[in-house]
Amino acid sequence: MKTKRLSKPTMNITHRRRVTIWCIAGALILAGAIWLLFFMKPKEAPAALPVVGVEPVECADVNIYGEYVGRIRAQQFVEIRARVEGYLEQILFEEGTHIDKGQTLFVIDRKVYRARAEKARAQLNKAKANAKKAERDLARIRPLYEQNAASQLDLDNAEAAYESAKAEESVAQADLTQAELTLSYTGVSSPIAGYISERSADIGTLVGPSGKSLLATVVKSDTVLVDFSMTSLDYLKSKDRNVNLGQRDQSRQDSYVTVTLADGTTYPHRGIVDFASPQVDPATGTFSVRAEMPNPDHTLLPGEFTKVKVLIDVRADAIQIPAKAIEIEKGGAYVYIVRPDSIIERRFIETGPELGNDILVERGLANGENLVVEGYHKLHHGMKVRPVEVKNDSISAQS
Repeated sequence: MKTKRLSKPTMNITHRRRVTIWCIAGALILAGAIWLLFFMKPKEAPAALPVVGVEPVECADVNIYGEYVGRIRAQQFVEIRARVEGYLEQILFEEGTHIDKGQTLFVIDRKVYRARAEKARAQLNKAKANAKKAERDLARIRPLYEQNAASQLDLDNAEAAYESAKAEESVAQADLTQAELTLSYTGVSSPIAGYISERSADIGTLVGPSGKSLLATVVKSDTVLVDFSMTSLDYLKSKDRNVNLGQRDQSRQDSYVTVTLADGTTYPHRGIVDFASPQVDPATGTFSVRAEMPNPDHTLLPGEFTKVKVLIDVRADAIQIPAKAIEIEKGGAYVYIVRPDSIIERRFIETGPELGNDILVERGLANGENLVVEGYHKLHHGMKVRPVEVKNDSISAQS
C-alpha cells in the first residue's frame, strides 16, 4: 500500500502555523512573567517614624543666683602691740589657742616704770603737804586782815600761795595717774576674746615704739565676714526684684549667700548680706558687698578665697529648659516643639540667664508644650515623629 505524501506547499503552511503558535505562547508566557514581576510584587512596610524624647514645659518660681570670688575676713582682727618700751620678760599664752578678753599675754620689764610711778606719788604727797601749809597760812592771815593787823598785800600773797599749791597738787596727781597708766602698759593684754597667732618677739627682745612693736594678733572668727564685688547690673536686678542687699528691710527678701570650701563642697551655713557700698568703683564698674556668716567650727579661715553664691533675682512663673535642647544659629536661638498631631515645629525663643545646665526662656514657649530634648539633631520643621516622654532618666511612650 502506498503512503500518501503531502505536497511541499502544504508542509510549509503547517510549519508556519506551528512557529506562529509557539511565538504566541512565548509572548503570553513573557507577558505573564512581566505582570507577575511588576504587579504581583509584595507591598513594602511603611517606614517607621523617628522617635524623639520630649519633656513638658512647666512654669515655676525660679531663684537666680550670682557667683563671685569672695575673700573671708575675721569679724574682729586685733594687733597686739607694745605701747611702752622695754625688754620682754614673760610670755603668758600658748600660740594658736583661744584667749579671753583682758587676759595678760606679755610682760615688759617694769622696773623703770614702777620707779617713775613711785616718784610721781612722792611728788603728789609733797604737793599735798604744800597745799595744806598754804591753806593754813591763808586761814591765819584772813582774820588778821579783818582786824587790820595784816595788810592787803599779805592777804593777796597768802591767797596766791594757796592757789599755786593746789595747782601743783593737781599737776602731781596727773603725773601719778600717767605714771601708773604707763606702768600698766607693761602688762600687755588682749582687748577681745579669740584665737591668738604665733608670737612675733621672744623673751629678751627690746619692744615698744623704738623696738619691735607688733607682738601678736588676735582673731575673733566665730562669725566671719565675706567680701566680694558685684556688678551694677546685678545690683539693679536685685533692686527691681525686691531682693534685700544689706538694707535691713523686712518687706524685702533676705539675700542669703553660700560659699564653697576648698574641696568643692558647699559650706553648710548660710550668711546674710549686711552691707552694700553706696557707690560704684568707676575703674571696675563694681561695688563692694559684705556678708556675715556664722563659723562655729572655725572651718572658714580668714584670708582664704572662696566662691560666693548670692541670691540676686526671683522670677515668678518662669520657664526653665535644658540648655542641650537649644540650637543656635545666626538668626537666634530655637527649639523643636512636638504639636498635638506629632508634627515637629521649629520655634525661635528669647533666652535669659543660665542656671547651671538649664536656661531661662523669656519668650517663645508656653506652659504644657512638649519640648524635644533628645533626638533633635536630624529633625526639620513639619516632620512627623513619635514622641516619648523623658522624665527621671526613664522613657515612657506618650498616649
